Formats: sequence, C-alpha cells, structure tokens
Amino acid sequence: MSFIKNIFQYGIASAFAGIVCCVAPMILFQLGLIGGIYAISFADFFYKPDGSLGLFGWLIRIIGLSIVCYGIYRFNIKEDCSLNSDKQKRINKLLFSVLLITFSLSLFLSLEKLSSIYFDKYIVPAQKKEYQEKLTE
Repeated sequence: MSFIKNIFQYGIASAFAGIVCCVAPMILFQLGLIGGIYAISFADFFYKPDGSLGLFGWLIRIIGLSIVCYGIYRFNIKEDCSLNSDKQKRINKLLFSVLLITFSLSLFLSLEKLSSIYFDKYIVPAQKKEYQEKLTE
C-alpha cells in the first residue's frame, strides 16, 4: 500500500508543481478570485512573448522533476531497509521509478491539455470582454 501511496503522493506533487503556471490561474478564475486579464497575465509570467517557456516556466518544471527524483531517492532508502532479497529490491526500485515517472508525466500532460482547453474556452473570452469593458470606460 505504501508503494502506491508514494507514487500518488510524489506524482501529484510533481505534476502540480510543474504546471502551477497554468493550473493556479485556472482554479483562481473558477473560484471567481481573479478575472480573465489577471489569469492571462499570471500564466504569461512563465512564458516568453512568442509562447515558448521562459525562465520561470523552466524553473517550475525543474522543481517538478526534482520532486520525482526525491520520491525515487526516498523510496530507495526505504527499500534498502526492507527484508526483501537484493533481486526483489532492484525490481521494486525499478518498478517504482518507472511507475512514478509515468504517472507524473501523464498527470502533467493531462493538466497541461486541460488548462489549455479551459483557457481557450473560458479565460480568453473573459479577458477579451474585460479588456473591451476597460476600453469603453
């Protein structure tokens, strides 16, 4: 049970850390705490004007990758203390690493796709509406 719990724990933490640039403004917009203009500017902080990743975008992805590495490291320490044979330990470590990386990457890519769909469908139209309202004032 600890095996799966650790995969979810570190996988979710790393995926959210790596995509906080898009998920945070999406959630804040859903809750009505920020408007479309601010949500776009929050997300734009992590990207260059041409749409590619900027310094802070890379930084949060490195933090997400670091969480995965830390999870693997912690599992390896715990596995070394277990009563399993050396062969079983190696299999467990490899299986844990592959599953954690796969789960983290899958969740990250899913959140990235979800946030881009949500931005296009809800936040960008709200931003345009807010911008037009500011122009007419």
